[in-house]
Amino acid sequence: MANRATREAFGETLLELIAEGKDIVAVDADLAGSTTLAKVGKAYPDRFFDVGIAEQDMIDVAAGLAITGRTAFTGSFAVFGTGRCYDQIRNTVCDSNLNVKVCPTHSGVTVGEDGATHQMLEDIGLMRGLPNMRVLVPADYRSAKAAIRIAADTEGPVYVRLGRHKVPQVYDETFKGGLPFANVVREGTDVTICACGVTLAHALAAAGQLAQEGISAEVIDVFSVKPLDEDVILASAAKTGHVLTVEEHMVWNGMGSAVAELLSEKLPTPMRFVGLRSFGTSADGDTLLKYYGLDCKGIKAQVRDFLNA
Repeated sequence: MANRATREAFGETLLELIAEGKDIVAVDADLAGSTTLAKVGKAYPDRFFDVGIAEQDMIDVAAGLAITGRTAFTGSFAVFGTGRCYDQIRNTVCDSNLNVKVCPTHSGVTVGEDGATHQMLEDIGLMRGLPNMRVLVPADYRSAKAAIRIAADTEGPVYVRLGRHKVPQVYDETFKGGLPFANVVREGTDVTICACGVTLAHALAAAGQLAQEGISAEVIDVFSVKPLDEDVILASAAKTGHVLTVEEHMVWNGMGSAVAELLSEKLPTPMRFVGLRSFGTSADGDTLLKYYGLDCKGIKAQVRDFLNA
């Protein structure tokens, strides 16, 4: 299957769910073409609401629709769909535990040429810190479809992180995921690489090349960042004794921090964090992954240095 962006799963999956009888509505903030929610508006105009460039209103409209018994999905870009309307997500959606699914696209540094202002690198931290919010970070198109279905079937707030960048397909059409869910996609004995989102395919490629050097890397897809699949992560850490996390997000408060919190309480383990420590810059997505050490080559170098430290 050709590379596809996780955002491509959004509108398509909502159309499937509506056809299956789900009482779903979609709310967007003037970016429906990019988020793919325009597909819902075209097929089901009575299920789609575009509030214009007003992200706070987008969340509040979704909250109102949820109060009437609908399952409300919101779009926009991640930098706007979580940052600009954080207060509404916190105080209107999460405090009341409303059935609103925050599913913005264009997350992470791979937004690319739009630069630092549009490269949302703090969203996992913002969302996982909220009571009642669950956080899913799908790694490919098929796992994004699964994440959206899980969100639709889960009562209360869910955050699904979707991206613009076309990524390799890791899973087949049978992938289901879960809450919580982490998946060992490659077994190993020397080091555990916990990855999520766009970095998973790069972590797998790095593990394959490290094996040729005699380093056995176990790769875990941390599909569900909140709640964490504690048993899977703890079992892998106990086996390898080294845990490296890699994510297209700030190293602070993201997936790596969630894993570190778990291990610090239940199984103290040497760790290394691979992610960003600054705002991004403007370039194409592949160039930026390489620049920030989030590609196969960068992950390999971090694993070697970690094990030799």
